Amino acid sequence: MEYRHATVLLHEAVEQLVTDPDGVYVDCTLGGAGHTALLLSFLSEKGRVIGIDRDEAAVLNAERTLNDSRLILCRSNFSEIDRIVREFSPGGVNGILADLGVSSPQLDDPERGFSYSSDARLDMRMDRSQPFSAYDVVNTYSKDDLTRILRDYGEERFASRIAERIVRARENGPVETTAQLTSIVAPAIPKQDKKEGHPCKRTFQAIRIEVNSELSSISELVEKGIPCLKTGGRMVIISFHSLEDRIVKNAFHTAENPCICPKDFPVCVCGRKPLVRVLTKKPILPSAEEISSNNRSHSAKMRVCEKIPEETGKEDR
Repeated sequence: MEYRHATVLLHEAVEQLVTDPDGVYVDCTLGGAGHTALLLSFLSEKGRVIGIDRDEAAVLNAERTLNDSRLILCRSNFSEIDRIVREFSPGGVNGILADLGVSSPQLDDPERGFSYSSDARLDMRMDRSQPFSAYDVVNTYSKDDLTRILRDYGEERFASRIAERIVRARENGPVETTAQLTSIVAPAIPKQDKKEGHPCKRTFQAIRIEVNSELSSISELVEKGIPCLKTGGRMVIISFHSLEDRIVKNAFHTAENPCICPKDFPVCVCGRKPLVRVLTKKPILPSAEEISSNNRSHSAKMRVCEKIPEETGKEDR
């Protein structure tokens, strides 16, 4: 299957990321390799890109289509970025990019079990070598745990009702396919609420996030990635729903303002210095033209921060 994917905020992301054409950059989410391909075009012969993806298909696609000696490919979770940078660029990197969206090939390939629009075995694994899948979530989680992930990860108002229906359906045998899950979830959503989009969208999102530990990985990426940046290096993260964007926004804010002293202290005594300067007080959004040509980009938000020298952290409050 050909790996086709429309890269979101393509030029905006790479233009924000590259500060030195001779530098080393990390694309944490290869996907269809759109960002990586453009990034390589911005770099000199000395520049390098470390491309990471936990989906073997994405890594193989980049290897086949790019064939560039400046590209180092690594099949891994981006939450391991500190280990990867130590291995391939121990002196640090000039930029880190992450596009948190699920790639189109994952969504569009029925066998991957991500979509409520086609029937397939419940799967949703970005890394197909991991044993834990959507099947396990749907068929082994308690009603309380299902309610929690639907509420917290899907922001689903009818989480308890959906969880109850899933548990009841399991009494007649395991829920094995996306079509089965859709037939269980859809009737739980009141008719007036179905106008907001597909009734299963939030449930499928929540289960996918749980299967792939997506939100905890974002926090790890920021926490581990910022120390890997050289001074002046940038971190660019594109998110696709409010849960992701909130984590990125808060993590950047904490790195920019790490002081934990009480606000009424005249000077900082905790000793925590700012690590970055946030360059996007408001996120960068796709243009109307991009949304028109790629509807999946409509919810994208991009945030950027820049590593600052340690000595710029001031003790004055």
